[in-house]
Amino acid sequence: MSLGLIIECIVAVLLVITIGYCWTLNRRLSRLRSDEESLRATISELITATEIAERAIMGLKSTCGNADRTLGVRLGEAEAVSRKLTNQLGAGEDVLDRIGGVADRALADRDTRVAAPAAPVSRTYETAAEGLAAGIIAEQETMHPAETRSAPAPKAATRSVTRDIREAANESAARLERFRRQAQDRVA
Repeated sequence: MSLGLIIECIVAVLLVITIGYCWTLNRRLSRLRSDEESLRATISELITATEIAERAIMGLKSTCGNADRTLGVRLGEAEAVSRKLTNQLGAGEDVLDRIGGVADRALADRDTRVAAPAAPVSRTYETAAEGLAAGIIAEQETMHPAETRSAPAPKAATRSVTRDIREAANESAARLERFRRQAQDRVA
């Protein structure tokens, strides 16, 4: 064999390898071009999804603002009700103290009438409530004659109840204030 034929065979083999490599490269490039199309479609979908998410975020911000305003209004109303309840509890405590005073005076009046039977009985009551308290006390004594009552006992029980009510009102006002502060912290 001649040297020229060997060189031509080697060139032919290299040419076949080059053609095979070009064919493989062409397939890869066509796959890359098809992947580019799918990548463009994916990017387009991603842009659409981003726009939808931006609109949803704007809607959530609007809803959050509305909820914040509504919560602010409701907290204001709750604070007003709390102040009103506090004032009413104070007024109720005053009324209970006055009723306790009337009951104390009625008990004292009854005790003086029982202690001094020779004195003429005068039934002068400062108010109609005083007469009512005396009637209730007399009725209770006829039902339970063995019990002895002292004047400060009903007032102490009344003060205990009013103290419990006042403490509960103060506790609920404190809770309301904590809730309001937490809501403001969340908004900020």
